[in-house]
Amino acid sequence: MFKSLGLGIILAILAFLLWNGINVWPAVLILGLVAALYYSGAWQRMMQNRRPRQVVVKASTPTNFDDIGGQTTAKKELREALDFIRYPERIAQLGIRPLKGILLTGPPGTGKTMLAKAAAEFTDSAFLSASGSEFVEMYAGVGAQRVRHLFAEARQMARRDNRTSAIIFIDEIEVMAGKRGQHQSHLEYDQTLNQLLVEMDGMSTDEDVRVLVMAATNRADLLDGALMRPGRFDRSVGVDLPDREGRLRILQLHTRNKPMDPDVDLTRVAQETFGFSGAHLESVCNEAAILALRDGTTSVNAKHLMEATDKVLLGEKLDRTLRDGELNRVAVHEGGHAIVAELVNPGSVSSVTISPRGMALGFVRQSPEDDRLLQTVSELTADIQVCLAGSTAERLILGEQSTGASNDFEKAWDIARRMVLSGLSSLGVIHEEALSPETLYRTIQEIIVAQQERVDSLIVRHQAILSHLAASLLAAETLTGQEVRGLLVDNQIIA
Repeated sequence: MFKSLGLGIILAILAFLLWNGINVWPAVLILGLVAALYYSGAWQRMMQNRRPRQVVVKASTPTNFDDIGGQTTAKKELREALDFIRYPERIAQLGIRPLKGILLTGPPGTGKTMLAKAAAEFTDSAFLSASGSEFVEMYAGVGAQRVRHLFAEARQMARRDNRTSAIIFIDEIEVMAGKRGQHQSHLEYDQTLNQLLVEMDGMSTDEDVRVLVMAATNRADLLDGALMRPGRFDRSVGVDLPDREGRLRILQLHTRNKPMDPDVDLTRVAQETFGFSGAHLESVCNEAAILALRDGTTSVNAKHLMEATDKVLLGEKLDRTLRDGELNRVAVHEGGHAIVAELVNPGSVSSVTISPRGMALGFVRQSPEDDRLLQTVSELTADIQVCLAGSTAERLILGEQSTGASNDFEKAWDIARRMVLSGLSSLGVIHEEALSPETLYRTIQEIIVAQQERVDSLIVRHQAILSHLAASLLAAETLTGQEVRGLLVDNQIIA
């Protein structure tokens, strides 16, 4: 009714102006464009973007700390920090200022979101989560309005559930809480961060609902300093990649609902997955179960887990068919890596394959006996020798090198550069800024040349066994570390 009345009034005005000789066609054109926008839905979408949007998501499934493996230190730190929610009277008696914010920092896939959910379950708190990207848009003031809405919704949800505390979890907080002054085009980012600071400052300990802000990031260096001071994010908890014991615990958690063969040794799998995050390990277990399904078996065996590890690390097997000459070159190349790896670091080779995966035509997977937290000069130079061994084997056995060693050279150069900057070269202790590019290049080159001479000597000395290993790879495509070591033992190269 009102739309019809308004349309009639507009038409009457236009007719009156036209009767008096006024050109109304520009006004008609503008009104037509506005009507087209309105009825096409563009106007409604634009106005909807300016209104506050629901950005919170309630946790769907309960998670407790026992469901998280490999983060013993992080869980212990969190439990201590969460006591102020569980025991408010004891905290007040000791005069302790409750924490307002906890920042979880670490690589992707290490379980930061799961830790936040477990914290809510541990404290019996209402749990709301949001992503940092949901607070920032092109319209000024929208992000700040959504921050206010988030805190208000947390308190309302806790009251509805008859709870006295709420945990707000913001994932990828660096998107909305980066250092101020970096965005010169508009101040929407800064306004959003300012509103978050104001909300955290306004959190009182005597409210009927105690609110704790938890956030996760893998780029803590990007966060604004005002957010990290005491009274806002009071504590930073590192959520690092799991060690071997942590990986074993994660594998046990993710295989408890899967039928496993008696021959499966999860301790060995944990040793061979050095550098994997919890998300990678979950994917390994899932891919192993998929491979068991494809094979038509009723349980997951050790072969499935080994192949799943390679798939997660390198990618799916390719249908690419290599020519005989190329396949022989790949076998010689990977055989060189394997031989030198066993000579300089006995027992380190887990498997060797010439089956193309991802961007790799072949691969030697190594598994250290223990996780390395520190590396000595001899360990670093041994790593360089393993990197150089593939191209050296091609040059000495096949007469020339190929482009397949480019990635190996890059790794060797990075290791040598790390040695120089760590004070482990002939230059001694140095500072990178005081080091000229020419001197850095020359020193790295000296390290590479010295290790290349050692690798040449090893390959020449064991050329016959290397040719034998390459032939075995051509026949079997994949060899285990035990088979490689057995070949070396039979030829009395290692004991």
